[in-house]
Amino acid sequence: MTPLLRNTPHFAIAQGLMVSAVSLNVTCAALVGYSLADDKSLATLPLAVMFIATMLCSIPSSLLLEKIGRKKGFMLATLIGVSAGAVASYAIVIHEFWLFVVGVGLIGVFNSVGNYFRFAAADNVTEEYKSRAISYVMLGGVVAAFVGPNLASFAKDWVIDAQFAGSYAAIIGVYIIMLLILSGLSIDTKHLETTAEPSFQPARPLSIIIRQPKFIVAVICAMLSYGVMSLVMTATPLAMMHHNHTFANTAFVIQWHLLGMFIPSFFTGYLIRHFGLFTILTTGVIIGFACVAINLMGHGLNHYWLALVLLGVCWNFLFVGGTTLLTETYRPEERAKVQGLNDFIVFSTAALASLSAGYLQFTFGWKWVNLGIIPALIIVLISLIWMKARTRQSDLGNSVKT
Repeated sequence: MTPLLRNTPHFAIAQGLMVSAVSLNVTCAALVGYSLADDKSLATLPLAVMFIATMLCSIPSSLLLEKIGRKKGFMLATLIGVSAGAVASYAIVIHEFWLFVVGVGLIGVFNSVGNYFRFAAADNVTEEYKSRAISYVMLGGVVAAFVGPNLASFAKDWVIDAQFAGSYAAIIGVYIIMLLILSGLSIDTKHLETTAEPSFQPARPLSIIIRQPKFIVAVICAMLSYGVMSLVMTATPLAMMHHNHTFANTAFVIQWHLLGMFIPSFFTGYLIRHFGLFTILTTGVIIGFACVAINLMGHGLNHYWLALVLLGVCWNFLFVGGTTLLTETYRPEERAKVQGLNDFIVFSTAALASLSAGYLQFTFGWKWVNLGIIPALIIVLISLIWMKARTRQSDLGNSVKT
């Protein structure tokens, strides 16, 4: 069995189920928050808490997976997901905003573990397969584009006088299926198999690792791509509600946004190998600017649809590219702390962006939500140009020496 087929399909399915739960949450959490909260500017707080929980638990989750093994850790985390669905649905039934925040926060705790699916897949294959393994795992999100928003819509009226309680109850089944899928992983020891040659060197301190240009740019790309995506995506349901779009239209836009996020994974790995990482990352930034331009043109369904598709593609190119670049910055014995630090930074940014979305939308409006992501895109572009210049300088130095 080839390395890509050993565990990658399990990780891809688990990723799809995880993102299904997240997409269901994204589709309706702000609307539930709006209905439950006395202060309507707190409507996006539940989503922000989800990202905050992911951020706070990222490093502990990485260390836990390294200690007890990724298979056991992943399966244990699904029980947290089951609890999340139960708490959130009950909170809606009793109309308790802060309990709903706790329930959504538990989804974030699970995500802090599930976000290592992509790293687990990459660490289990040889160097030539890494970008493909990451892309294939991210492809699981294509399923989520259909499952999450449609499940939210299908189940939202299951419980009388408690709209969306049924949607969160349905999440329980999603995590139970994930538990069964993860039980099929062929990981028998606490460390994933690695084809890398042992370095026989002590692990370097983080202070040295984080000074690598590749590490700096990888984190900037992953961090700001998630921040840009979270800010606009979280505010979208509220903006659409403000401009009198139906929930069906909102679910449709979020579904296509998710397709934009994950369908490119069919070919992102190939594009990276064929055109180079710099080109794909730069293309992601350009697509981000196009998203902003379209969102500023109007509030019709087509504006939201096309802009959110482009937002998804922007995120995919920058996040998959950044993750691929990150895997080139650490040795096998350094992966837990480097991956943990990366995800801590990424989801700190996502939490801040998600929390800011409600305030920006209600205080300044949709225009400023979109203008707010332009500085982030500029920073990513500058970092890429800097890395390219450093690479050329290094290559020139090496050629002079020879």
